[in-house]
Amino acid sequence: MPIKFASETKTMNLLAGWKHNFFDAHRLYAQWEQTHLKKVFDRFDVDCVFDIGANQGQYAEMLRRRVGYKGWIFSFEPNPRDAAILRQRARNDSKWTVSEIAISDQDGSATFNVMRASQFSSLSAPSQADTKLFEQMNRVEKVVTVQTWTLSTALSRLRLQQNFSRPFLKMDTQGYDVNIVRGSPQAVREFIGLQSELSVAKLYADAMDFRQAITEYERHGFTLSAFVPNNSGHFPRLIETDCIMVRSDLVG
Repeated sequence: MPIKFASETKTMNLLAGWKHNFFDAHRLYAQWEQTHLKKVFDRFDVDCVFDIGANQGQYAEMLRRRVGYKGWIFSFEPNPRDAAILRQRARNDSKWTVSEIAISDQDGSATFNVMRASQFSSLSAPSQADTKLFEQMNRVEKVVTVQTWTLSTALSRLRLQQNFSRPFLKMDTQGYDVNIVRGSPQAVREFIGLQSELSVAKLYADAMDFRQAITEYERHGFTLSAFVPNNSGHFPRLIETDCIMVRSDLVG
């Protein structure tokens, strides 16, 4: 066995301590998402992001601070309380707009379930059939009526207001992502790529299984680019993950 001198041992201990303090296990999962988004945005010159299911602006702030994205962000959040927080966070960003609207598969209005933990709020009803891990958080606190637009309506209206040509679609609607795509089959093909939350365990009554969801996105003209974690995990079980996909005609 090689002899380690005192100075070498001390250096190794310092490095081990530095690594332990530097890497936060609860944040490390986000690095893959941020790195991959930067590659996609740079490669395909993304100039606009539709942030659907924006909650309190976490995704938009991540794009600004971690990805270095400087283009338009259009955030959609139907929960009135979260939309108010979102507007406050976006107030000093001239290229970040907030709409208190739910993107859906039809224009009009719909009942929206506000959950005890707001990030679980959804047009879909909660389900504890697969896991009771989130039984307390993913429980309806109140029901509100919200305005709804299809993706097609949102795209056409915003194009009249702003100048963009290479939009990216991010969806985090708690079990409703596929419905949005199905409701606007032509409009979705105008996006260079998409990011969607995939259900491995069913947290919502009408949520689509992750394998079926990927097949549906492929049918609408997208190719899988990456799976990225969207939380620090619930070991040993995988509950959900995100997929990042790119429009198939842009892939070599």
